[in-house]
Amino acid sequence: MIDLWQNIYLYFNPVAFDLVGIKVHWYGIMYALAFIVAVVFANWLIDKDKLKISKELFNDYVIWAEIGVILGARLGYILFYDPHTNYYITHPWQIFNPFMDGTFVGISGMSYHGALAGFIISTILFCKKHKVSFWLISDIAAIAVPLGYIFGRIGNFLNQELIGRATEMSWGIYVNGILRHPSQLYEAFLEGFLIFIIIYLYRNYKKFDGELGIFYIILYSLTRIIAENYRQPDIQLGFLAGTSWLTMGILVSSFFIFLGLILYITRRQQIR
Repeated sequence: MIDLWQNIYLYFNPVAFDLVGIKVHWYGIMYALAFIVAVVFANWLIDKDKLKISKELFNDYVIWAEIGVILGARLGYILFYDPHTNYYITHPWQIFNPFMDGTFVGISGMSYHGALAGFIISTILFCKKHKVSFWLISDIAAIAVPLGYIFGRIGNFLNQELIGRATEMSWGIYVNGILRHPSQLYEAFLEGFLIFIIIYLYRNYKKFDGELGIFYIILYSLTRIIAENYRQPDIQLGFLAGTSWLTMGILVSSFFIFLGLILYITRRQQIR
């Protein structure tokens, strides 16, 4: 059983099926499932906690949020992680081009923190247009998103990407002949399941006034820093500043912790 687990990538095809010449990956299926789970749970939460927003209006907002997340995630990756930033700046039409040499390859390269920035911007614009509380929506998202995030990281695992660092632990998996941490699953637990449980329970002591959303930013960044210690640095960047520990993920997450703490303190003062 251990041998089967360690060599799972030898037996598992990341492509789920072929649809009219287009390869549909488990990665895409899991991300679609993540989106559906998050939206369904958010609607359930609106009913359960009798929140002051209709499900119809919230579902309209979901479209805005999804656009903001996709744009922010892609642009964030290009700015912080992609070695060809200058190329994309001069050829912006290539940013969302899913074809390479006439072959459909999909769009790869997304940044979580870029997605977070895109989410915040799109939420602000939606709330101004529809006169809805930004803090209310951000708190709903803070509970629903981590639940969906579990499936997103499982999707990374199935797609054999964002691989972990080399290890000698028995639960490691072989990637190109090297035993590595299944860091994507660590992230599914830390950044998804654990944060979901904490914020879901924490909501019993709050009034959906913005603290949950800000708390989520801090929690995610903290757990991301922990996970980065088991995740292989991005190959195009490696470790930063000549260190053997600092990655772009740690650097950006540290900034968001600082930003989150300032926002949390400010918001608490406003509520009082």
